Amino acid sequence: PVMRATRSVATGLLPSADTCGASNPGSFALLSMSASSPRPLVAANPANPDVGGRLLGLAPVFDAGVRVLVLGSFPGVASTQYYAHPRNAFWPVMTELLGEAGLPARPYALRLQALLAHGVGLWDAVASCVRVGSLDAAIESAAPSDLSDLLLRLPGLRAIGCNGALAFREARAILGEPGLPLLKLPSTSPAHAGLGLADKISAWRAALGPHLG
Repeated sequence: PVMRATRSVATGLLPSADTCGASNPGSFALLSMSASSPRPLVAANPANPDVGGRLLGLAPVFDAGVRVLVLGSFPGVASTQYYAHPRNAFWPVMTELLGEAGLPARPYALRLQALLAHGVGLWDAVASCVRVGSLDAAIESAAPSDLSDLLLRLPGLRAIGCNGALAFREARAILGEPGLPLLKLPSTSPAHAGLGLADKISAWRAALGPHLG
C-alpha cells in the first residue's frame, strides 16, 4: 500500500515496514515534504541496514518533474548517500552535464536539489542483497527495486540511464522494453578506471543530454 502525498519539493520512498526482508523487499511507502518546508530532501533511510542477513539500499530521489532517472546498482558499504565514494565520478560528470559549477563540493542535500531542478532523479536497480564489500561482482541474491511502480509516478520521464552494466542488466530484467530509452552508461565507479573522466562525461552527455533539454 502507498500513501498519497501532497505537492512536494521532492519525494522519497522507503521500503515498507511489512515487507523488509520478506518476499517483496522492493516495495515502498511514500514520504513527502511540503513545499514550505525549510529542510531540503535527503535520502530517508540509512544505507545498508542489515535485515535478516540482507542489506537494504537507499530511498529513491525524485519529484514529478523528473525527465531522466539515473539507476545505479547498489550503494557502497555503510553509505548513506548516493555516490558517496570520493573517487566516484558521478558528481563530476553531473557537474559538466548540468552546467552546475562546484556541484561536488556542495552539501549532499543541495546536490540532490540541483539534480531535481534539472529533471534528474536517482535510484538503484537492486533493492536488497547479500554482499561482502562494495563491488557489484560480490552482490548475491539480489532483489529488484519496484521500478514499474516508480515509473508510474514520473509522468514526464523521457529516459532511464543505467550507471554501469549491472544496473542495465537488472533494469532490463525488471522492465523489459519500458517504452522509452533504457540507456547503458559507462560506470562512474572507481572500480571501472579503464575509461577516463573526460570520456565518461562525453558518453553521459551524448546519451542523456537530448533528454534533459
